[in-house]
Amino acid sequence: MSTVAGLVLAAGGGRRYGMPKALVEYGGSLLVERVVRTARAVCDPVLVVLGARAVDVWRTADLDGATVLANPDWESGMASSLRTGLDGLRGWPVAAGRWGGGAIDAALVLLVDMPGLTPAALEQLAARAAPDALAVATYAGVRGHPVLLGRDHWAGVAATATGDEGARRYLATHPVTEVDCTGLADPTDLDVPPGGVPSAP
Repeated sequence: MSTVAGLVLAAGGGRRYGMPKALVEYGGSLLVERVVRTARAVCDPVLVVLGARAVDVWRTADLDGATVLANPDWESGMASSLRTGLDGLRGWPVAAGRWGGGAIDAALVLLVDMPGLTPAALEQLAARAAPDALAVATYAGVRGHPVLLGRDHWAGVAATATGDEGARRYLATHPVTEVDCTGLADPTDLDVPPGGVPSAP
């Protein structure tokens, strides 16, 4: 069985939202708590990359079962958080996971501002995990998240990621398996607060 890590990117300051999205309450819990629970249902280990108000998030959110990494360069964009997370996974102890041992074969990258992600969608991607895997969820033919990055691609993704693009440039120049997740999850991201008013704990 392949070992699939969950990599949650939750470092952004949420400029358009008006506050860090990791601290946004949605449906009775913080966004970062929701995505961690979803990731833990399928992935082991789960790493969460924090940045903006990292100490507040760490103190406030229930991140039980996840490992927290801090990205000091979070203001430079999502790419730096992706590199931080992949660096953390490269150094992860062999046989540390609860579901088997050995090195991590692939990482599922999840964004904190997509509360509609589900374990069912993650499972569709995780089933394709392998060191050479590259896969992306699609919804009605449109690419979205999560994205599955096999271990063999981590160095290339880290080297080409810039600004807020994350893995996009790397994926555009390599064969990618598209995995239809239509109906399994809601791919909507929360760019602005409902009614334009942020809500924080």
